[in-house]
Amino acid sequence: MTKGRPMPIMLRFFLPVFLGNMFQQVYNLVDTIIVGHFVGQGAFAAVGSTGTIMFLILGFANGLATGFTVLTSQRFGAKDDAGVKASVANGILLTIVVAIFTTVVGTLSMKTLLHLMNTPADIYQDAYTYIITIVYGVTCCAFYNLFSSLLRAVGNSKVPLYFLIFSAFLNIAMDLILIAGLHMGVFGAALATVFSQGVSAVLCAFYIFTKVDVLRPSRADWHFHRNATAQQVRVGLPMALQFAITASGTMIMQSAINKFGTVAITGFTAAGKVSNILTQAFPSLGQTMATYCGQNFGKLDTKRIKSGVKVAVVLGLVFSIIGAALAALLLKPAIPVFLGSDVDVEALLPWARKYMILSATFYFPLAVLFICRDAMQGCGYGFLPLMGGVLELVARVVMAVLSIHFGSYILGVAGDPAAWVVTGVYGVFAYIYVMHDVEKRYHLGD
Repeated sequence: MTKGRPMPIMLRFFLPVFLGNMFQQVYNLVDTIIVGHFVGQGAFAAVGSTGTIMFLILGFANGLATGFTVLTSQRFGAKDDAGVKASVANGILLTIVVAIFTTVVGTLSMKTLLHLMNTPADIYQDAYTYIITIVYGVTCCAFYNLFSSLLRAVGNSKVPLYFLIFSAFLNIAMDLILIAGLHMGVFGAALATVFSQGVSAVLCAFYIFTKVDVLRPSRADWHFHRNATAQQVRVGLPMALQFAITASGTMIMQSAINKFGTVAITGFTAAGKVSNILTQAFPSLGQTMATYCGQNFGKLDTKRIKSGVKVAVVLGLVFSIIGAALAALLLKPAIPVFLGSDVDVEALLPWARKYMILSATFYFPLAVLFICRDAMQGCGYGFLPLMGGVLELVARVVMAVLSIHFGSYILGVAGDPAAWVVTGVYGVFAYIYVMHDVEKRYHLGD
């Protein structure tokens, strides 16, 4: 990604990443649809109510794993093959530690988290069963994310997509077998998700170690490298904390929404599922920028980095407009898809529509947020994106507190747009500072 016109290069990388992220959404989306159809509206709300906790746990583990591969991207851009191999081995060892830590902490804290989030009593047990099963399988998710990020770090965004498509269809089959066939309820949904992600991880690992020589460490590489560990933790830890902080904000937002009961949770969850699908272009742009900026930072080519960011912003604007238009068209017909034709759509629609209108209006700041944040992370800057996560948390906490104080659902669901606007504006200024800092540090303007 260090040569040629940025637009076509970025689009070729972006499209497989985007498709992969869309299929990634299939995991939880299919769970909720099949649960809604075969188990019931309460189980659907239970799975939906754990989405923010799931984002917290998996986001922390995945943030670290993704951060570990930034060093791989930089060394690959600098054509340091030995350094690439050492960073891969070190990243795998660090991910093992992360997976164990996340599993233990998640297991010990889960009941407390569900209580703090005001999870309604009628869905509490299903919510706990679903999310604790996901926690037990966090290793599968962390390693799939690590291996796919390693492939993307060297410019290969297609192979992770192929494996993910296979696993998505496997997840659907497992859902139908475990939920519709064996009547295992929300436990079956979570088990299908974990198993399918585990298959993705194994397939990615097999491909890397048999087909991609530059990512295959030698026997001498399999130990903790002090310099690599320091660099990977310096980038990975802020990324993980940023995910955790963002997730904490969404959990607080969810706890405010939970105050309005199961019907509100169900409507909000349905709208959230639609919005998640419509906004997958934005994290895909972010992942593209992380690799693009990482490789070009390895060559210290800030002019090319700036050109790529400008292209990404234009693409983000286009995707924002398309996403907002689709949001207006798809929400009402999507609700029966999630819950079955006998659901009372009119009862759920007011709750769903309020969130969808507010969020779709502010899709462009969300796009800018991902572009600037991942560009900075690709250049090895972790603290400034982390502070963006803090701003997201503050925005969501303020809106959640106001929602609970005034008994306003609108204020509760406004937490996401408020966080996107504040952090998007901050991200622009932080990115400008990073570019100036890189040029000054390496005397690129001389």
